[in-house]
Amino acid sequence: MTDLHPLDPLSAAEISRTVELLRAAGAVGDTYRFASITLAEPPKQQMLAWRVGDPVPRRSSSVFWDRRDNLTREAVVDLVIGEIDSLVEVPGVTPNFTIDEWHDCEDAMKLEPRVIAALAERGISDLSLVVIDVWTYGKALMPPQWTDRRLGWADVWLRSSRYGNPYANPVSGIKLIVDMNTMELLDLDLVDNPPPPAPVMGEYEPDLVPDQVLRDDVKALHITQPDGPGFVLDGNELHWQNWSLRVGFNHREGLVLHQIAYADRGVSRQIAHRISLAEMIVPYRDSSFDHYRRTAYDIGEWGLGYMTTSLQLGCDCLGEIRYLDATLANSAGVPYDIPQAICIHEEDNAVLWKHVDNNGRVEVRRMRRLVVSMHATVANYEYLIYWRLYTDGNIECEIRATGIMVTTPIAPGDPVPATGTLVDQRTYAPFHQHFLVARLDLDVDGQSNTVVEVDSYAPETSPENPYGLELRTRSTVIASESASGRDYDFGTQRSWKVTNPHRTNAIGTPVAYKLVPGAAIPPLMAPGAPQFLRAPVIGHTLWVTRQHDDEKWPCGDYPTQSETDDGLTRWISDDEPLVDSDVVLWYVFGIHHITRTEDWPVMPADTVSFWLKPFGFFDRNPALDVPPTPGMSHCH
Repeated sequence: MTDLHPLDPLSAAEISRTVELLRAAGAVGDTYRFASITLAEPPKQQMLAWRVGDPVPRRSSSVFWDRRDNLTREAVVDLVIGEIDSLVEVPGVTPNFTIDEWHDCEDAMKLEPRVIAALAERGISDLSLVVIDVWTYGKALMPPQWTDRRLGWADVWLRSSRYGNPYANPVSGIKLIVDMNTMELLDLDLVDNPPPPAPVMGEYEPDLVPDQVLRDDVKALHITQPDGPGFVLDGNELHWQNWSLRVGFNHREGLVLHQIAYADRGVSRQIAHRISLAEMIVPYRDSSFDHYRRTAYDIGEWGLGYMTTSLQLGCDCLGEIRYLDATLANSAGVPYDIPQAICIHEEDNAVLWKHVDNNGRVEVRRMRRLVVSMHATVANYEYLIYWRLYTDGNIECEIRATGIMVTTPIAPGDPVPATGTLVDQRTYAPFHQHFLVARLDLDVDGQSNTVVEVDSYAPETSPENPYGLELRTRSTVIASESASGRDYDFGTQRSWKVTNPHRTNAIGTPVAYKLVPGAAIPPLMAPGAPQFLRAPVIGHTLWVTRQHDDEKWPCGDYPTQSETDDGLTRWISDDEPLVDSDVVLWYVFGIHHITRTEDWPVMPADTVSFWLKPFGFFDRNPALDVPPTPGMSHCH
């Protein structure tokens, strides 16, 4: 235990120890399932005060429920002394669904006589080709007689062959309503006269695509570092050039970056205490039977960590790679590993800075970036998550979405619905949105920070601006939480700065990091829509709150089967002051997916990102010390 750091993810032994202590105390039994067993991170102030050599706090946090009464419980276990710190019941909530349940539901429904009969009526008898994909409900859309249950609804899909695309052929007009505790089919929700299957070509594996000829002009590309990588990975502690940080991982957020700092001329300076993705909300914008229930909370309802898959050299990552494995617990509380869950590597990224002097002298430097990445398979979609640290102090978060779109057949002679795009014969893909919420606990040279909204504007022509050419900026302090919901404005090229008014650079201006917006999308949704009431965080591009250890999930601790928000709107209701305080930024961005034929049958990666850029944090360009490319004398 003493070799561990307080922020290291739980080990398999710690997960097993947690379950042993809970069982010994009678807190869990054979009818219980675990929604999660994860590290209970130390309070921020305790972590800021902790130093190597101090006692290492190690506690686990567990959420579990009894399938007999559907009652949720939370427990915190002190793993150092081997005692249960707290054990509480949490009535009226539904924990996240688990991967085990997804598989259990599919297995149970394939044995259900009513499902077998309904599929036989549609000419489907080989259930080995059937895929049953269970989703969670929002309470407003649940059948009222079952709102007290752990309730799932499931799509049915059909493969064309044993290895065919599992999402190519939707069985339209049928939904399975399932009690996820008993795996009982409560109802078959059916549509009369559903559209017949469409004659699609939905395959993407080369052997299954008719007349597919692969390109023969793609030549080998090798990325090598003969001297090894430029970074040092010691357990979960990572150092690269002037950067230092710790890499974390949990069932809900997946990848987390802790304690990000930059060594400025030998002095380590804080930039962020903790950054991660805190929620992902995917509402489908189609009111038809097949889609009106289809809104996913991929982080809160399922967990990106649970859906993380192993990364492979040459496929997902190129170069001199170092990997970190992840350890999680299944719903029985048994630990398991995800090998190579996190990839860490360096990339060349073209020119960092350059100037050609008129006297013929040239100075040019190549840019490098350190990439920490993971990949999650969320049923039909794939998400690749990249956090990138740059030589010049920039931080970039990039998300790539790929995978397979949800599609629906259209009855012969019917028009294409206005809420989607025709992507194959009698088949449309509905429009939808992917909202991501990044939680950014920035500590710019400490915890006394102020957030300022910066707008550019052109002043009117005047004696002071006789040619109408001037460009100025105006700053608005976000003074308290009631004013914290802010929107991106293209017309003013709005950005937000996190400043430290107590620290100035060499020329006397406060140090800051700037959030440069990217991929900001509007909800375009009625404010009274059930989907919006569950996630009002999507109503603004940026929110700012005072930091609290228990405020991590913007749609509430338990968004599964929620009806209204129990997260961000509750946090800001007390209107805490934000000036000169420890602040957290919640940045909302994503993909506004107006579906394309080019996205079918498998989608080329759609890429979105945002940046955190130093703004007066350094006295000058911090990358002046980057050396020329070795062996390239003409670079200087």
